[in-house]
Amino acid sequence: MKLVAGVDSSTQSCKVVIRDLETGALVRHGSAKHPDGTEIDPQHWWLALNQAIDEAGGLDDVLAISIGAQQHGMVALDIDGNVIRPALLWNDTRSAQAANDLIAEFGAEGFVTRTGSVPVASFTITKLRWMRDNEPENAAKVAAVALPHDWLTWRLRGFGSAGQSEHGPQLNELISDRSDASGTGYFNPETNQYDDDLVIAALGHRPILPRILAVGESGGSVVSGTSHAIVACGAGDNAGAALGVGAKDGDIIVSLGTSGTIFGVSSTHPRDLSGTVAGFADASGLYLPIAVTLNAARILSTTADLLGVDFEEFARLALKAPAGSDGLVLVPYFEGERTPNLPNAKATLSGMSIASTTRENLARAAIEGMICGLNSGLEALASLGIHGKRMLLIGGAAQNIAVHEVARNVFSLPIELPVPGEYVADGAAVQAAWALTGQRPDWNLDFAAKYEPKTNPEIMRAYLEQAGKY
Repeated sequence: MKLVAGVDSSTQSCKVVIRDLETGALVRHGSAKHPDGTEIDPQHWWLALNQAIDEAGGLDDVLAISIGAQQHGMVALDIDGNVIRPALLWNDTRSAQAANDLIAEFGAEGFVTRTGSVPVASFTITKLRWMRDNEPENAAKVAAVALPHDWLTWRLRGFGSAGQSEHGPQLNELISDRSDASGTGYFNPETNQYDDDLVIAALGHRPILPRILAVGESGGSVVSGTSHAIVACGAGDNAGAALGVGAKDGDIIVSLGTSGTIFGVSSTHPRDLSGTVAGFADASGLYLPIAVTLNAARILSTTADLLGVDFEEFARLALKAPAGSDGLVLVPYFEGERTPNLPNAKATLSGMSIASTTRENLARAAIEGMICGLNSGLEALASLGIHGKRMLLIGGAAQNIAVHEVARNVFSLPIELPVPGEYVADGAAVQAAWALTGQRPDWNLDFAAKYEPKTNPEIMRAYLEQAGKY
């Protein structure tokens, strides 16, 4: 049996899947936790990756591996390959003003023309500007900038600081792919080139940036134990998930994790001057227009904790409430919001009366708030000509049966629920197989359920009325 491995280094943990090259069948898997926070020492990711690989049985019999990871995180390296400061993650909103400053300098239209997206606090470019403005001594030390998957891939190939690797830093050996690079705010996914003017405007000088590998290209091999597995380019997490579910042009994917994302695979590159939809690249050579909410699964966990119930009971409560939650509306901007771009906003609960303020209605209102926020993204995609034929619902919160019911009430597309899996890691395994054979594998995807929509427009109308007050 020939084996390939895929990695998902997410905000919360690292997952490794090892799959059969021919059929895609899962052979082994492992995982390890990441610490909480919006800024993290990347060494924690490296330790978790090795722990997850060990739990998955190691790489000695694996022929190829690829790493998918959370997008946008800023890993700043000095000339000796040392990490200069903890990496600022996508959900660190301290760079909101830096985003405004950059837009003021180049214009929203200028950014969309040059990169396909209007930067928000999540993007790497804003974090570089924040560091230049607030930590100039650190900014001056920056010799190279990498994203989380870039840095982990570099380490897996045997590079690092003098104390980490016998090969030394060799910053020119940093590699990436167009999907992850397109989320930096200084990369053009149409030309597949970095925009030096934007990088310099953010950081103050032009650092070394990872070389972009083509789809299916090998980036070297693993330097660990007796493994000689080839290393593929890796991907951003959403692009990895799209590969993992086999998404094609016309598919809309909704991912319900720490953040919420709604994106489509498209052969055309849409341009949204409002910044609601980011014009990212996918990992197959197409585009991945995407809208992102900062708040998703944690809306449900926060509300479940408030109610003192587990997720099973939370679902039962929500299903007892009527569609629309008797007028109770939660606008769930608990951690600020990215879509719409309101980094300093807070959540609000409205429509409270003696009759509507029940445990059941609160549970359902939490789910409706999460789904309505993402439905705004679906409408934004449609306004750009991205009209899906079906919706694939994935992520941890997508396994909640009450989420399925609310999704049918809000979304207007048929919904298909893939069998639960590590979709980002699976997509990375697809990349590994692609780099090994030169062809994208055609692995079957199994579905747990399929639903026809039964849309209730009143739910979205009530939500937009309250969200519009921000």
